[in-house]
Amino acid sequence: MLRRLHPEQPAAFEFTPANLAWAQGQISKYPEGRQASAVIPLLWRAQEQEGWLSRPAIEHIADMLGMAHIRALEVATFYFMFQLQPVGSLAHIQICGTTSCMICGSGELIAVCKEKIAAQPHTLSADGKFSWEEVECLGSCANAPMAQIGKDYYEDLTAESLARLLDDLAAGKVPVPGPQNGRYSSEPAKGLTSLKEFESGRTKYNASVQRAVDIGDTVKRIDGTEVPLLTPWLGKAAPATPAKGRATEPKPAKGKAADATGVTVQEARAVSKAKPAAAEPAPAAPAKPKKPRALKAPRKAGADDLKMIKGVGPKLEALLHSLGFYHFDQVAGWTPAELAWVDDNIEGFKGRASRDGWIEQAKLLAGGGETEFSNRVKKGDVY
Repeated sequence: MLRRLHPEQPAAFEFTPANLAWAQGQISKYPEGRQASAVIPLLWRAQEQEGWLSRPAIEHIADMLGMAHIRALEVATFYFMFQLQPVGSLAHIQICGTTSCMICGSGELIAVCKEKIAAQPHTLSADGKFSWEEVECLGSCANAPMAQIGKDYYEDLTAESLARLLDDLAAGKVPVPGPQNGRYSSEPAKGLTSLKEFESGRTKYNASVQRAVDIGDTVKRIDGTEVPLLTPWLGKAAPATPAKGRATEPKPAKGKAADATGVTVQEARAVSKAKPAAAEPAPAAPAKPKKPRALKAPRKAGADDLKMIKGVGPKLEALLHSLGFYHFDQVAGWTPAELAWVDDNIEGFKGRASRDGWIEQAKLLAGGGETEFSNRVKKGDVY
């Protein structure tokens, strides 16, 4: 299929402040000269913010990453995950039409979309709230036929249940995703025939559905405040948000890309010297690493089994002992500056303590509690 940019384009694109911070955090994952590797997550975030990818958005992201515009356009037009035309302001419906779903009735689902949304795919409904398309396999064959709406899967659909879902969405309701025929996950339709012990103690819905229900709205656009990203990767400081007047100024009209004021890679790495506006303070500088208080030897009761902390194996435990850390309460008491020191000084495992959340785990273990990982260790499931 030939994928072209939509003939009608907005004048400019900007990330929300929170999404800009998220994007700069993504850029910090990659080593110098490899920032273009962040192009897919940044394009995806732009689409999650706006619903679709416009030319100004693609070019803005190219500018952020120091890429030629054509390189970012090549990525956006190659992958079908990117929508190159406006989608419904409320929801875009993706009906799986591959073998399993086709056999189980995806044609009936497509008929519902044609009747209730628009006769042709990639066409807005009369009220502009919905659009639809047929897509290739979404990998939920055991729950065929199914559709992806927003971020979630709606499975075991019938024409009637899909029509009801669309009516609920139009009425402002948030349907529960997952199987729509009463199944918990992808077990046999008549219930489990084995492993029945797993029925006890489980959440009301399966893991992905439960998460969607907990969030409470699975189709809204993402402005970045839902799960703000302020944590750097790989021991790097998160790039400073450019001073107001740079990233938030409208970009020039189409045809003046050379004068675009999007954030470049260099700007994303530089600490802005301009005084930030009161409404958009620059992120605080990371705390200077400080060595935590260490012990010369474990206490009389003996060292705690630090391997109960996810991410700490025998080698890391020995390294922590050599640095004077033997007990859960020591780890639990690390300040941000001390955590930064540990991340910098566990040779061969840089950043591991932050990424795996050692402090949070240690607080539970020091208080006599347990984590899912520590339970697995005690059962011998972790070696």
